[in-house]
Amino acid sequence: MFSLGSSHRFYLYAGYCDMRKSFDGLCGLVTSGMQRNPTSGEVFVFLNRTRTHLKLLHWEKGGFVLYYKRLETGTFLPPALKSNLKSNELSWADLVLMVEGIQVVKSIQKKRFSFP
Repeated sequence: MFSLGSSHRFYLYAGYCDMRKSFDGLCGLVTSGMQRNPTSGEVFVFLNRTRTHLKLLHWEKGGFVLYYKRLETGTFLPPALKSNLKSNELSWADLVLMVEGIQVVKSIQKKRFSFP
């Protein structure tokens, strides 16, 4: 069951990922490359060099879940990354826009209250 939503935290791996990697290889990237805990319940997003393949790694109760999408046409366009970070946090909205192939040319997001 697809159980991801806006209550999760999403982190985009700043480098490119070999899509032959599975659970253990991606966990290694999370631990060594992103300095995060793969079993934290956060969702980790990986793209290949040509940005035609996307993988999401997520720990749920009982084990890891791996979501994989391959585009037949077009590429995934990730949001602008901060150059000095090894991973960048994505919002649920950014992830959905990236997966659906929607590029927002100009938008203004108004400030909203959120708990720290």
